[in-house]
Amino acid sequence: MPEKPIFFVLAYYYFTRIPDPHQEVLAHKEFFNNRQLTSRIYISEQGINGQMSGIREDAEAYMRWMHANPLFEKVVFKIHTHHENVFPRQTIKYRPQLVALDEEVDLEETGEHVSPEKWKEMLENEKKPLVLDVRNEYEWQVGRFEGAECPPCETFREFKQYAEELKEKVDPQSTPVMMYCTGGIRCELYSSLLRKQGFKDVYQLDGGIINYGLKQGSDHWLGKLFVFDDRLTVPISADSTPVIGKCHHCQTPIEAYYNCANMDCNHLFLCCPTCLQHYSGCCQSSCQTAPRVRPYHQQDAHKPFRKWYHYFKETPAK
Repeated sequence: MPEKPIFFVLAYYYFTRIPDPHQEVLAHKEFFNNRQLTSRIYISEQGINGQMSGIREDAEAYMRWMHANPLFEKVVFKIHTHHENVFPRQTIKYRPQLVALDEEVDLEETGEHVSPEKWKEMLENEKKPLVLDVRNEYEWQVGRFEGAECPPCETFREFKQYAEELKEKVDPQSTPVMMYCTGGIRCELYSSLLRKQGFKDVYQLDGGIINYGLKQGSDHWLGKLFVFDDRLTVPISADSTPVIGKCHHCQTPIEAYYNCANMDCNHLFLCCPTCLQHYSGCCQSSCQTAPRVRPYHQQDAHKPFRKWYHYFKETPAK
């Protein structure tokens, strides 16, 4: 039997002034043409924020192509392997904001980058700083660092208000903050925002949780890592970790995410197999009788972020 191809999953970002981001979008699309690559890549005047996957040869060619461009020669790629592409299509777009914070921040005033090794040491210090998770609530529900402060924010925009609330809870001048996110880009912006709000000592995990898992394993980590692709959750390393996610309906420990089968809801939630069947893939009883409900038989092979027309096309007419 022929060997199965190895797919690389790349995560990366880089802040740099891009004079013509629309041209960079076109250049990316031309490179991706006729290659087995899928992606979710955003480019702006600020830089690039990318996730992509492809067979190893094409992914390696992409990394070489990027490093040959003076704009992106210093991009650091974090690499995982998988058995297939993890995005449903190639998405390469211009976006005015790489991350939607809706706040002007000075990227020269970010927090101190802390290596995974140093981060682990700081976590093990008796007087460790406040550990702050700057991801959305549905992300940290399935995995987080031990003892982390986890804000109840559903979008990154809400973290602007949370910064104000944090100032009321702790003294920004005397409270060091260690922050982390999936790959590091949200910390670049949020650490700058905290410093703008008067926080004196701000540290950010270099390369995010992904880099920590690659370099330090799962020490001090609980559960799985939420990712914005068809995998939804992944272990950060080969080390075993306790399950901390809980079924939305019955609170059974679980790590499987689903989008609500009611396409006008599409709420992302953790669910055990029993409740998934009982509620026909929905997050609540009222969604089961909604006008546009994804066929339940699709749930077993369900992948996220599908629009209604996808199921309409695939479901045979009665």
